[in-house]
Amino acid sequence: MVNPMDIIQIENYYITYADGAESLRKINLRIKTNAINVLFGPAGGGKSTLLRAINRLNDLTDVKEVKGRILFKGKDILDPKLDVTELRRKIGIVFSRPMPLPMTVSQNVSYGLEVAGERDRRKLDEAVEKALRLAFLWDEVYDRLNDPANAISGGQQQRLCMARVLALEPEVIMLDEPTSALDPVSTARIEDLLQDLKAKYTIILVPHNVQQSSRMADHASFFLQSELIETGEGKKLFVAPKDKRTQDYVEGRFG
Repeated sequence: MVNPMDIIQIENYYITYADGAESLRKINLRIKTNAINVLFGPAGGGKSTLLRAINRLNDLTDVKEVKGRILFKGKDILDPKLDVTELRRKIGIVFSRPMPLPMTVSQNVSYGLEVAGERDRRKLDEAVEKALRLAFLWDEVYDRLNDPANAISGGQQQRLCMARVLALEPEVIMLDEPTSALDPVSTARIEDLLQDLKAKYTIILVPHNVQQSSRMADHASFFLQSELIETGEGKKLFVAPKDKRTQDYVEGRFG
């Protein structure tokens, strides 16, 4: 039975790559709706692999074997008949380093809509402004919309990438270490932005350190060596983890 509080349900998910690279083993996880769901743990634990699985980006890699189910609002996204393009509109992803397209600021935001077939300039301009406002970027770039996207700062570029996702009106936004290349001020802006966005969107965040994990998590899941070790309410998990491996990592004994 689908729980409306869990927008994504991962059931006994297992993946291995043909080259023996990072994999996942028997992952069972619920992604909470309208919350910041943090996936944390040392590098190589499988966090990014899980994001790629949810977004079907693993389709682009040489996968040896996949088992289990990933349900998005009750539908298995691993179904070969699924419309992957539509899935990626509903579940957007932002990567660790800002990756603006070699276009203007405005074109970066409208690109996805234009690819989807929108040609009405007025509607595109409205969508650009709305997405930039949601990303708290409009006031900083409204007079630079026709400038190359790489002319704005790194922190602004990352928020621009988020605006590009928001323009498609997704339901879930996934972020893979989105502040790892940013300064503290830009990091704080991104964190504040995510806290605001969770009222409307479901957030899945892979932070770049334990401190950010504990600050941001409404719900947290600890990954280690391709396994999900522990999951629970963010505040409780970081204060009183049940598994010693989680406690050791949170307290800095390894990682």
